[in-house]
Amino acid sequence: MPVKTYKPTSPGRRGMSTVSTDDITKTKPERRLTKGKKQRAGRNASGKLTVRHRGGGHKRRYRTIDFKRDKIGIPGTVKAIEYDPNRSARIALIAYKDGEKRYILAAARLKVGDIVLAGPDAPIRPGNSLPLGSIPAGTAIHNVELQVGRGGQLARSAGSSVQLMTKESEFAVIRLPSGEIRRVHLGCMATVGQASNVDHSGTDTGKAGRARWRGQRPTVRGSAMNPRDHPHGGGEGKSPIGMPGPKTPWGKPALGLRTRKRKPSDKFILRRRYAR
Repeated sequence: MPVKTYKPTSPGRRGMSTVSTDDITKTKPERRLTKGKKQRAGRNASGKLTVRHRGGGHKRRYRTIDFKRDKIGIPGTVKAIEYDPNRSARIALIAYKDGEKRYILAAARLKVGDIVLAGPDAPIRPGNSLPLGSIPAGTAIHNVELQVGRGGQLARSAGSSVQLMTKESEFAVIRLPSGEIRRVHLGCMATVGQASNVDHSGTDTGKAGRARWRGQRPTVRGSAMNPRDHPHGGGEGKSPIGMPGPKTPWGKPALGLRTRKRKPSDKFILRRRYAR
């Protein structure tokens, strides 16, 4: 899927680029596999703003995706490759031999008419899902489970993939796109191949309006605010931060401070993503 560039017929078109939609074969989603999605605009149940810079945007319907791939041993045919407004990767509509239809994350180079299969005996082909114990070392995978039966959580965005490095006792060692290396149980499912829409990262929004269509509201620099609104605010002209290190609007250290809390899964991490 090549990146499309445009002639600068307007200021918003200048520098704008999008990914070609030639791979999309169906424009309207399968109605039974969708449900309504309430827009919350970054607010909690009390109506208070808890996440800034969200709101507006086009109305969406949520496509129910099969992240578990638990149709073991039942072949399915790819009926369509579709756009999903809720994620950057493409999704594939699968019609299984028993009559059921499901959406899955489309793998790169997956096309209409291909047969996909899930289970330990599935061939190593893009779109097939297998336990990590059945996948050869060195294979690129996506939609990787962290816990057996929970459903894929790792490498689900456009163009992302995880490399299966080695297998030792009951765990597989994988390298994540961030560079982190961790152990995952061999019984966890993963899909062979790279996630679709590989050229997504090479696009340029071009204008602020396209960000608003996606539900992103404007961001104001702290240095442009008043002192009562932000620790960086105030001063004459373009003043420096004037304090030991940048701060969040609430006075906490920002830009580089590690804030990840300890988790039970830390024992499975062999090398952190910031290790040199």
